[in-house]
Amino acid sequence: MFNSPTHGELTEEQLKTIVSKYMSHNKEASYRIIVGSDSQASGGGKHDFVAALVIHQVGAGGIYFWKRNVVSQKMTLKERMYREAIMSLESAENIVELFRDNGISKYNVEIHVDIGQNGKTKDLITEIVGMIRGSGYAAKIKPESFGASKVADRHT
Repeated sequence: MFNSPTHGELTEEQLKTIVSKYMSHNKEASYRIIVGSDSQASGGGKHDFVAALVIHQVGAGGIYFWKRNVVSQKMTLKERMYREAIMSLESAENIVELFRDNGISKYNVEIHVDIGQNGKTKDLITEIVGMIRGSGYAAKIKPESFGASKVADRHT
């Protein structure tokens, strides 16, 4: 199930309808399709993972959706960052497949990861960005990774 701040809980078909309608409203506009994930430790060895799908109409805002996955497992920061990236990759693959027949899949999906040059995650940049690029997606890190560090983070 996906969630939307506007539409509440959505099935994949409802998500597809809403996104298709949004993007067909202005066919001359330029759009970016962004997937980003974030996580938070929630105590007791549990981690709350959120993946966000952002449809950005360049220069005119956008809409977003998210889904949550709670994992009951202790993990290191490196394991958590990899799990976030894998969740984003899986979500991107699902989105491309879901929209394969209506033209939205022609867009290059960006994966936004919650890592950057500052802080404890800087040593993971080469590995995680390489994994994402090797899977055929563009990767953005902080400060350009708002899909992860702003949108997904809002729901963890």
